[in-house]
Amino acid sequence: MLFIENLEEIIFQRHELFLTDELIVLSGYVGPKPIQRLQFLPFNSKVIYGMYGSERIQRPLHNSLIRLQNTIENINIFYSNLPVHSKCYAWRHKGQIVHALVGSANFSTNGLSTPYREILAEISRDTFNPLNDYIARVLNNSVSCLEIGADEILDIIATPTDTCFLTLLGSDGEVQNAAGLNWGQNPSNHTTLNDSYIKIRIQDIQQFPELFPPKQLNPLRFDERGRMHRHNDAIEIIWDDGTNMEGLLFGNQTIDGIVYPKQVSSFPHASEMGIYLRGRIGVPLEQPVRKHHLIKYGRTDIAVSKIGEGVYKFDFSL
Repeated sequence: MLFIENLEEIIFQRHELFLTDELIVLSGYVGPKPIQRLQFLPFNSKVIYGMYGSERIQRPLHNSLIRLQNTIENINIFYSNLPVHSKCYAWRHKGQIVHALVGSANFSTNGLSTPYREILAEISRDTFNPLNDYIARVLNNSVSCLEIGADEILDIIATPTDTCFLTLLGSDGEVQNAAGLNWGQNPSNHTTLNDSYIKIRIQDIQQFPELFPPKQLNPLRFDERGRMHRHNDAIEIIWDDGTNMEGLLFGNQTIDGIVYPKQVSSFPHASEMGIYLRGRIGVPLEQPVRKHHLIKYGRTDIAVSKIGEGVYKFDFSL
């Protein structure tokens, strides 16, 4: 059987079909949010970050995984010293595979959320033993995330070539009254008062196309003219203080005939970002944010960089 959508739900519900006591996740790249969700499964899980062997790991992502390892009892996170780009999800019982999915979907919000972009497929029983041997070989060449030394972690140094500074101000140099950080302040919007987003300008995309990729067509949704809608890309955001949240690149703007996202916010609730930023700035909940609040805080932009597939660092530090 082949799966092309709802991949995250398939992974987290698959155990209901088989007698299993362990899940093994081998993924080229990983994100914190799906790993965090493993705590709700009724058995232990092992997660192996495959591409550590060739790419190492950025400090913000490593710190997030360490926090998860130290707070969730039924997971063990490993980094593979062998460069492994495979994506395998194996359910085992007493050490033997009873079901497995392989394909292109990384164990991250971005990898599991966009229909038709990635696939997972069941493997046949005659492949269980070879796959188990493969997983054992990778595990034997992996180390716990707790055993990584400081010199093996990559620090992010903001440079003009890989860090985009998204402004929190409008084109007039002020915080917008009913958009941006104050999106929820518009009484005509179907929003809550704390809802916020950060605008992605045309020049941001032109200068950093790898941070804000074009939007893909959604073959399951059409507008009133019969044209296909475009997917909003789900991402994971790790803030400079270690706060994790799921995000969404949404809205449309066309550049040279290609459709790109126009905003980024938290998901599924845009208020999560608004509440978080109001807390950082020192603005009471449900109250509008003004430029003088940002000036008093110390900055009017957020430094955005990519630290993994679909995983971003948002730096609002002083």
